[in-house]
Amino acid sequence: MKISQKGLYALQAMMMLARHHQQGAIKIRDIAYEEALPEKFLELILLELKNARMVDSVRGAKGGYRLRREPSAIALSEIVRLIDGPLAPFADADQLRDLIDRDISHRALYSVFLEVRNAAAKILESTTLAHLLLDSPRPAGKPGKRRPSDQRHSEKKSAGNILPMTAEGRSNA
Repeated sequence: MKISQKGLYALQAMMMLARHHQQGAIKIRDIAYEEALPEKFLELILLELKNARMVDSVRGAKGGYRLRREPSAIALSEIVRLIDGPLAPFADADQLRDLIDRDISHRALYSVFLEVRNAAAKILESTTLAHLLLDSPRPAGKPGKRRPSDQRHSEKKSAGNILPMTAEGRSNA
């Protein structure tokens, strides 16, 4: 499945907000710093998430962004669909069903594509931000505190058994 860099940034930002959900609003610069994301691009992403009513913004000295709902109520599919559109790696489900009906000689192929699409959608729809927090280590410290770079390197090396994710045809491993 392809996911854009913007989609990855949105997921990372939402995970960070989920990790700090009980702490209230988090400043954009703290999200950008902790997640190593470009601040200006993150502003646009958070505005899009705000317009979709996934996050709230709080003004003032203690302002920033926070999740609008509990992390357990936000499925990854919502975020991916908002930022990158349909979940289908080949086509949307209706297009595939139409191809299955019309193109008899390639029906089996399109049926497999539909199964792949449905499996990917099911996984993303059943996985919430809360699920991700259970499987990932929490960063040490408060928002804005960055893990030491040598720790990040050792984490990347130990993640050798994880398959790389592709973002717009580029490997992020």
